[in-house]
Amino acid sequence: MKNVYLVAQEFKWESNCGALARVVANFGFKNLVFLNPQCNHKGEDAIKYSKHAKELLKKAAIIKKFDELKKFDYVIGTTSMLGTDYNIPRSPLNPEQLRDLIKKSKNKKVAIVIGREGEGLSNEEIKKCDFVVSIPTSQKYPTMNVSHAAAVILYEISKISKEKKIGDNFVLAGKNEKDALLTIIEKNISKLDFKTEQNKETQRIIWKRLIGKSFLTKREANALFGFFKKLK
Repeated sequence: MKNVYLVAQEFKWESNCGALARVVANFGFKNLVFLNPQCNHKGEDAIKYSKHAKELLKKAAIIKKFDELKKFDYVIGTTSMLGTDYNIPRSPLNPEQLRDLIKKSKNKKVAIVIGREGEGLSNEEIKKCDFVVSIPTSQKYPTMNVSHAAAVILYEISKISKEKKIGDNFVLAGKNEKDALLTIIEKNISKLDFKTEQNKETQRIIWKRLIGKSFLTKREANALFGFFKKLK
């Protein structure tokens, strides 16, 4: 998505720079920004951890100050430190709500700020954000690794994109395919002998539930249809 920029704030570790670039590429995003990096974001470890996202890492933009984010239409801070609902600046969106916000803001430039490692954003920085997003992790251990947090957020936002993703070639069977399958199953059940009519009805109910609840692909439904058609 061309309008979404992931901003890594004051990263200290090359490995996190590389891992973040990899995550950005994983979910089809193109824009990576380093805000006042505290390490060489193109260093040996960064390149190693970026895997096949080396070019994205090399082309990443650099900014020096948080206030340079004013050029964006929306600045989204990330935090795991929420306090209470009286702490208004830290009242968060969840990743799904952020996705919906970005969906409604197609032509707006959005910066999502991740980091610092181990510290996160300061209260003053969060006050400068338009929104704050937080991932609903366990209260016992709420803080995620920066690249892992980015992965959760970018995965959710990527659902908006029309770009083809892994698994898109698997098409689930629809009502028509399932109805046709149940019709031929019913014909086969009708031909079979059961001790009682109730036993036969039980088979009808079970098959209807199985097909209704299943996540059959069209290919699987067609294979089952062919199988039941061969039964005599």
